[in-house]
Amino acid sequence: MQPEHIGCNNQECIKKDECKRNERARSGEAKEVKTFGGTKEKGCKNFIAK
Repeated sequence: MQPEHIGCNNQECIKKDECKRNERARSGEAKEVKTFGGTKEKGCKNFIAK
């Protein structure tokens, strides 16, 4: 799966509001939705800036 088709539904991630993956998951644009390892203290290594 291409990275541009993967969304993230992690609602605890500190960077969720700045992340393109989270935006894709919320909008329904993602062809696949995963939960990556972001926490309330840090973002994950799969972060993509909007």
